Amino acid sequence: MSDVTPVSPVTPVMEFHPQPAGGLPKPWDFPAPQRSTLPNGLTVLRCHRPGQQVVAVEVNLVAPLDAEPEGLDGVATLMARALSEGTDKHSAEEFAAELERAGATLDAHADHPGVRVSLEVPASRLERALALLADALRSPAFPDSEIERLVANRLDEIPHEMANPARRAAIALSGTLFPPSARMSRPRQGTEETVSRIDAAAVRAFYEAHVRPATATVVVVGDFTGIDLDAALGGTLGAWTGAEAQPRPMSPITADDAARVVIVDRPGSVQTQLLIGRIGADRHDRVWPAQVLGVYCLGGTLTSRLDRVLREEKGYTYGVRAFGQVLRSGPEGTGAALLAISGSVATDVTGPALADLWQVLRTLAAEGLTDEERDVAVQNLVGVAPLRYETAAAVAGTLADQVEQHLPDDFQSRLYALLAETGTVEASAAAVNAFPLDRLVTVLVGDAEQIADPVRALGVGEVTVVSGQ
Repeated sequence: MSDVTPVSPVTPVMEFHPQPAGGLPKPWDFPAPQRSTLPNGLTVLRCHRPGQQVVAVEVNLVAPLDAEPEGLDGVATLMARALSEGTDKHSAEEFAAELERAGATLDAHADHPGVRVSLEVPASRLERALALLADALRSPAFPDSEIERLVANRLDEIPHEMANPARRAAIALSGTLFPPSARMSRPRQGTEETVSRIDAAAVRAFYEAHVRPATATVVVVGDFTGIDLDAALGGTLGAWTGAEAQPRPMSPITADDAARVVIVDRPGSVQTQLLIGRIGADRHDRVWPAQVLGVYCLGGTLTSRLDRVLREEKGYTYGVRAFGQVLRSGPEGTGAALLAISGSVATDVTGPALADLWQVLRTLAAEGLTDEERDVAVQNLVGVAPLRYETAAAVAGTLADQVEQHLPDDFQSRLYALLAETGTVEASAAAVNAFPLDRLVTVLVGDAEQIADPVRALGVGEVTVVSGQ
């Protein structure tokens, strides 16, 4: 026998500390910018954001796509890309090296409202980067060799875009909705035919006709502590000169959204890309807040109605989204937004998926949204807004959007208040009006041999098959 006395097991005692409680939410509003004008006519919006040591700069240039010369679609895009390909002071390689030394990034793109130039840089090197930005805007070199390279790059991109089902669907929808004479009916960055015609002379001519400080706006957001922003802007962008110009007139946007189906044939495709859309109200319309809320309830997130049916219940798709995308915004009916539903489904369930999608819209029209759907949407759109705007770039981008769309500086702030006030009935009506069953153009990119007959059987509009090559 052992002489060892057995020891009773010791039960550990856990000490629970009080669970931290959340504090009261702090009031938040979208940052309000200060507006001013430099002597050269350049409009400045500035927004001091303490702690944002990476400053974001956005420049709006009134060089819209519909200003491109006939037959030269894509010249605005090439001009935007060429702004950083050398100036009167630096070659393309030297300019890139100077940006890198400043720790800055510079990007530019063209869209229907105009050209947007974006700069991000550490606050400590802001003036140095602003000088480079000013050189790019004031005196871009547009060397023949660089323009030829950019044209070649763009021509290489086009086959890849046409092979992308989502991009191909967007091109087909635009070509179907808008008349052929409208710039919106054609690809934003041009086609192989139009891009191949563009040379350095065409790029210079477009720049000289449309880029000037008097019609441009610069948005600067970040921590300006210890920075004399007036002096930095005055010594850089303030030295940019150019002729005065009258505001460019905006013609009304016209579209034909009578119900019909276009199938872009991709033989052998195992999936069908869906894009269903029409033209609706832009941000100048009073219905915009309710439309944003209603469309979000329909298909803005994984918990929205379309996903609940098509993804969770039926398993047709990884996700379907409904959205409103402003194409061009302006007063007096000159603006419009694309209201659309997009996603992809397996080829063999294309017909059933469309049938269920249409049933979701019918149910929405008959029963409306629920208060729970409305409350979740408000929480997602309004409640998390402070997180969306934690970076200077997010704030600058939204302020630049407002400028581009001819909206007041406090538009975003008022929009969140209106979203919070919008009721379920208003949101339901806006969602129903956004997607009327008899005013939807449906584009399907997939195997026409397999999907055409099931789609015709749905009776959602005349079905046309076009080649996907």
